[in-house]
Amino acid sequence: MTSVSKPLVKVRNLHFSRGDKVIFEGVDLDIQRGWITAIMGPSGTGKTTLLKLIGGQLRPDSGTIEVDGMDVHRLGTRDLYQLRKRMGMLFQSGALLTDISVFDNVAYPLREHTGLPETMIHKLVLLKLEAVGLRGARDLMPGALSGGMARRVALARAMALDPMMIMYDEPFTGQDPISLGVLVKLIGSLNDASRLTSIVVSHDVGETAQIADYIYVISRGKVVDQGMPEQMMTSDAPWTRQFMKGLPDGPAPFHYPAAELEKDLMGH
Repeated sequence: MTSVSKPLVKVRNLHFSRGDKVIFEGVDLDIQRGWITAIMGPSGTGKTTLLKLIGGQLRPDSGTIEVDGMDVHRLGTRDLYQLRKRMGMLFQSGALLTDISVFDNVAYPLREHTGLPETMIHKLVLLKLEAVGLRGARDLMPGALSGGMARRVALARAMALDPMMIMYDEPFTGQDPISLGVLVKLIGSLNDASRLTSIVVSHDVGETAQIADYIYVISRGKVVDQGMPEQMMTSDAPWTRQFMKGLPDGPAPFHYPAAELEKDLMGH
């Protein structure tokens, strides 16, 4: 963990809705440089939406999001395009291009966004694949990869342009225990070795808490708690305790709101 400095990402009073559904209602959070910051909460709380807002793919109803001192939603198209090249993204599905090889998937952003010669691209791709342990799989097609391998290739592609930040959208979902352990180790080691800033969106408590420097818990459009992993795991706050411990009942009730059972039964 590095010392706290000016945050790389600063979100202030963020409001965002889809139709009549409120997703965020006054969210404030900071993503510190060099840290792995986790955004956690139950499914459907807008965690992936937050990544899209940070990346400028969605616009807030009100509030501001600054990345490296720039107000994302005031940037023109060209400046936003340049900023996005400095932000890697690991999609939940991996989102590999299925008709080209592992090597060409990782080479794609280099060919698209740089004027580097193929000899240099070849070396860079091999280095990125080596970092995720898949240099030997460079000639395979995505369809021949396991789910864990595909996620690691997607991570190599996200790192291709040496971004200042990588955003991980549910990186642990659907992984077997071995693949999950590999991904946890990779995210932590790559963040340190490459001096990255990482945002991990997840509801997998144990795995995320292993590598996170700081955790925000989001529910019902607001940040309901925040702190270091050890603080969150031992918190007595009812909502945090329920989420971090996986308790079936609490502030997030087990039962969907309904009339009293006796009245419901007698009403028919």
